[in-house]
Amino acid sequence: MGCTRISGSSINPGASFYNKVPQIYKVMQTVINRSMVQGMILDMDGVLWRGDQAIGDLQRIFEIIDNIGWKVTFATNNATRNVQQYIDGLASFHVRAQPWQVITSATAVTHTLTSRFQGGGAVHIVGEQGVIEACAEHGFYQADTDVKAVIVGFDRNLTYEKLRKATLLIRSGVLYIGTNPDLTFPTPEGLIPGAGSILAAVTAATGIQPVVVGKPEPLMYQIALERMAIPAANVLVVGDRPETDIACAQQMGCLTALVLSGVTNAAQAAAWQPVPDIITADLVSVIQMFSGES
Repeated sequence: MGCTRISGSSINPGASFYNKVPQIYKVMQTVINRSMVQGMILDMDGVLWRGDQAIGDLQRIFEIIDNIGWKVTFATNNATRNVQQYIDGLASFHVRAQPWQVITSATAVTHTLTSRFQGGGAVHIVGEQGVIEACAEHGFYQADTDVKAVIVGFDRNLTYEKLRKATLLIRSGVLYIGTNPDLTFPTPEGLIPGAGSILAAVTAATGIQPVVVGKPEPLMYQIALERMAIPAANVLVVGDRPETDIACAQQMGCLTALVLSGVTNAAQAAAWQPVPDIITADLVSVIQMFSGES
């Protein structure tokens, strides 16, 4: 299929770069002038990489973004890594990032905890080091009794005992926080259970709905917009999940690009309402449009 040209001055990243661009599936007929965009919020899993495999030439993609002059933040529901680990992961693909640019659902967890509980305290965490370390940095430490909150997220070392402890604490009346509702997680082998699947088990056992702090709730994007100091209407959000990345962006009034390089296929993308501004193969294709190449 063809694509709508994005108006604005052109930069040429080189023909060899675009020879590798997959087919563009669909672009809405509304023209987005490049001058409308001042920054980007990028999801990571399913947009930049699957597992440890890059999706496209990330070094070249970010060289083009730098040449255009856009600010960039990264907003991921995946709280298994800490901010420095994400910076190191980007660096492994020759992409430089600063700590202020990386926002995870653990960032949203600590923002929520500090707004409710001054001075830190005991919490119970079902999750991995990213959220555990983020909580510790803000004075919240892992415990099994007398806790202020239970935080449940993606945990690849999940056991029945962890589910049991979390269930009993939540049933006792403790605040129940979910990092994010993503039911699946993309890997090179295929989709595996995500944080939302673990939340579903705990919710079924407790009868209590969590306070979800990651996408599609607005907090992570609010933090990103504040850090970039750019209005929502001038930010393009690129994500692979319509129910989280795109829904959150649409709530906030951002421009949206849904890519098919992660968990969403073309039929699912076409069915999403409201329709995203752009539906296309991957981040490379998004950058192709804004660089003026056909």
